Amino acid sequence: MSSKKHATLRYTSMRLSIFLSCLLIAMLLGHFGVIPVTGSTGVVFLVLLAGLVSAPLSYVLLSRQRDEMSAQLAEKVANRRSRSAQVAAEEDAADDAARAAAAAQGQG
Repeated sequence: MSSKKHATLRYTSMRLSIFLSCLLIAMLLGHFGVIPVTGSTGVVFLVLLAGLVSAPLSYVLLSRQRDEMSAQLAEKVANRRSRSAQVAAEEDAADDAARAAAAAQGQG
């Protein structure tokens, strides 16, 4: 469980690192003229290119981290659902007890 403790943070930071690495490479290629860029639209193009390249890289390279994050989130959702069901059962029991008490007073 301890390896999955910060799975979401780990996955997000690794994904951001891959994107920033792709952006740096794209900017270097733009700086040296391998990719033709001009003005602010060129920078937007480089950012989009970095996003386009980093997405499949993240999908392939971060599959284990994504699975850990998914397991962590699924566990949190299951815990919340069980707590919600427990609270609902307690409320139902209290409501049934109140109705039984009211019915007993009405008959007595």
